Amino acid sequence: MFQSERLASLGVSARRRPNGLVASILWVASLIAAVAAMAVGAVLAVFTAAAVAVIALFAGVLVFLAGLAMRARRNLTPRRRAGDPELIEAHKVNGTWVAYGWDRHGR
Repeated sequence: MFQSERLASLGVSARRRPNGLVASILWVASLIAAVAAMAVGAVLAVFTAAAVAVIALFAGVLVFLAGLAMRARRNLTPRRRAGDPELIEAHKVNGTWVAYGWDRHGR
């Protein structure tokens, strides 16, 4: 017997298919395994969709809070005192005082 003849019996076409009751049992078992795999896939898809929804919700809340922070920062401009219209704003920049508001018209 040659080497190639011994290996020929190992191929896919050389396998025998079961007949009768064993074939029916294997068919039912494969059907149950396929249904179980689809059920697991469906459950994992639902969990993935829920995770994406939660991430989207948190991202929306984060964008909302960032908008509130930007609005609050914009509204925190220095307010003038109503009693002293001659008061101007000044900041110290590199050891020199720089005044703002002195060149405005209508004062």
